[in-house]
Amino acid sequence: MKHMIFGESHGLAIGVTLTGVPAGIALDLAEIGREMARRAPGKNAWSTARKETDQPEILSGVFEGKTTGAPLCAIIANTDTRSQDYSRTKDLARPGHADYPAHVRYHGCNDYRGGGHFSGRLTAPLVFAGAVAKQILALQGVQVGAHISSIYGVSDEPLEDWDSLHAAAGKDFPVLNDEKGEEMRAAIAQAKEEQDSVGGSIECAVFGLPAGLGGPDFGENVEGIFSQYLFAVPAVKAVAFGAGTAFSLMRGSEANDPLYMDGDGTVKAEQNCAGGVNGGITNGMPLVFEVTLRPTPSISRPQFTVDLAKKENAVLELHGRHDPCVVPRAVPVIEAAAALATCELMRL
Repeated sequence: MKHMIFGESHGLAIGVTLTGVPAGIALDLAEIGREMARRAPGKNAWSTARKETDQPEILSGVFEGKTTGAPLCAIIANTDTRSQDYSRTKDLARPGHADYPAHVRYHGCNDYRGGGHFSGRLTAPLVFAGAVAKQILALQGVQVGAHISSIYGVSDEPLEDWDSLHAAAGKDFPVLNDEKGEEMRAAIAQAKEEQDSVGGSIECAVFGLPAGLGGPDFGENVEGIFSQYLFAVPAVKAVAFGAGTAFSLMRGSEANDPLYMDGDGTVKAEQNCAGGVNGGITNGMPLVFEVTLRPTPSISRPQFTVDLAKKENAVLELHGRHDPCVVPRAVPVIEAAAALATCELMRL
């Protein structure tokens, strides 16, 4: 199953086309709607004031409630755009955004409004595609979940099991420890008050994967497959599997995951520092990784930049509606990317 996302932040609509979708899947449209609502903007103080219902309209690939096997295409209308917010600064490359490299790559023809095709707005159709993938994976007994693991130095509890992650998904602010969540919200509020933004991390896990999926080489390596999907999400700047960078603080005796034979005859590990992967192949433990997202680059503080039309130095003062922290709304986005990566890994 492959997907292609199309559209721009301030265009008529955004959408996605999924090919290779198995025929006969009875899609739960209400569940897809709940996934879309988790990412939707304009609902709280830590997201942009832009209000979009994000109701997907399925154009093809579904008939009488079931997938047909034909390409599944869905669009999401853009209904609350304010393009005038960007007209005054259209030639000023926003620091931290893709404005300058996109201007070079596409010879100045790219849509600059709201970041165009590079906008986080394009994660809405990704969530739709991921919601479809999740339903396909559920038929195989595979589940995907995530939570906010940190924001600006405030850390949540590490994940333990599927039930805790599933419970976090139903929260307005998806953390395992609600007290830590309040501290994170305070950090976001302070940054917003100071016309700034903050970044953070999301921990995600895939449960139910059998041992033996993937391979050691390019194109089939588990970490490589997932990283391709995860780095395609705007704002993601780092991906770490298992203990990640903490491996640099360990000895081998601490980092190794001792194995044992379970009562049902399966091989299990006493801990999961490897994050469910050894040699690029799943080992039967939950596949666990953490992604780090940069602070939102759109901030109201004056910033030094260049005028691409005049080819001279300039000062940028942004106006408009922006997330002071993208991490809370990115949790279902990371789950979606992980679900699509899992489908590729399992060749579904």
